[in-house]
Amino acid sequence: MQRSSSAQEAFERARGSKPVLAGDSKRMARTNSIETIQKTLDLAGQELRILHQISQSISATLDLDQVLRQIIDLVIDVTHGDSCLLYLLDETGDNLVLHASKNPHPRLIGKIAVRMGEGITGWVAQEVQRVAISRHASKDSRFKLFHTLPEDKYEAFLSVPIVAPPTDRVIGVINVQHRKTHRHSDREQTLLSIIGHQVGGAIENARLYQETTRRSDQITTLAQVGQVIASGKYLEEMLQLIVSIIAKMMQARVCSIMLVDSPKNELVLKAAKCSSEEYWRKPNLKIGNSLISRVVKEKAPLMVRDVTKEESYRYPELATKEGVRSLLSVPMILKDHVIGVINVYSADERVFSNEDLRVLSTVADQAAVAFENTKLTVAIQESQEALQTRKLVERAKSILQRQANLNEEEAYKRLQQQSMRTRRSMREIAEAVILSSELS
Repeated sequence: MQRSSSAQEAFERARGSKPVLAGDSKRMARTNSIETIQKTLDLAGQELRILHQISQSISATLDLDQVLRQIIDLVIDVTHGDSCLLYLLDETGDNLVLHASKNPHPRLIGKIAVRMGEGITGWVAQEVQRVAISRHASKDSRFKLFHTLPEDKYEAFLSVPIVAPPTDRVIGVINVQHRKTHRHSDREQTLLSIIGHQVGGAIENARLYQETTRRSDQITTLAQVGQVIASGKYLEEMLQLIVSIIAKMMQARVCSIMLVDSPKNELVLKAAKCSSEEYWRKPNLKIGNSLISRVVKEKAPLMVRDVTKEESYRYPELATKEGVRSLLSVPMILKDHVIGVINVYSADERVFSNEDLRVLSTVADQAAVAFENTKLTVAIQESQEALQTRKLVERAKSILQRQANLNEEEAYKRLQQQSMRTRRSMREIAEAVILSSELS
């Protein structure tokens, strides 16, 4: 039995909707399909634009800082985030260090670090997976709070790994933060992941260029130190030139050379590149109860991330005044004996690389040999001068014996008394007697 038209309409109203005709269903399917295709095309277009930007701008420079700044700008442009932080894995592969950011103060660059697996950043690097949190990011179980960073004031958090081709090895992490609740769309997450995968090569190239430049500077430094050592300069002058060269190469706030005084069991400051006279006036360090003396006792290098936090560091106030933080100290070893140490202090917290250690140790070996050669040269000169003085004194004694009718002992005593009375050396008195004899 067929329903009437009015009955049919009532029935449909009771169902709460109008019947969907076959033609309407097809039109809706076509519309959804077109929208899906359009979104796919839009995403593909965004991907191509990002790839073009990376290839045109980021890959056009080998300056690491500039590369990182351009990456930050690109990320902010794509995500419209309120903050962006870029971490890079350090040489050890254990720590992610903040290398670039937008909004946090620039002075924090290089000072913030997280271990692999620590916090959301460390988790992303370890698991090689992205994380998207739309709200209450600071309540996530993986979240790590830095008192120097206002990360707990941001609601949303998007983090992706930076990978380097061809092995897709993780070299860093990009974090984007929003102050207010923000749902990260699939498109936004995909685009940021694309950036993380595409910029790795540019970062690696810039790092390789930076490392190549640094090694070139190191080779130049070693050559300069070799020239200083071969120049035959006096020890103090030579050591002072060496610390100046090292400070420039390693961009150190303070660089110093201390030599061992074995009879007093002390380390004595002999050369320094520093900013205050107070550093020069600090007392000698007793070997055995100071931080740096560990280098002498253990005959091994020492690295300290923050000397002001070390109980055995004797001058924390001076370190603060000089503006120093991290320390690299290496021994000067000669014939299995430590004869001194070379100290390098950085202005900021710093993880010294194995290459830094290798170069500074090489300089220390050169300086140790130079010190020994200088001692031998001085000893030879002193021996020659002593021999010459003895010859002059013997000649002056003969003159006095002949002129004053004195025996050898009396002639020597007269020269000695004259030296003490006039406060002149025996050589000067002898030369005066010889000159007087020749003039007469």
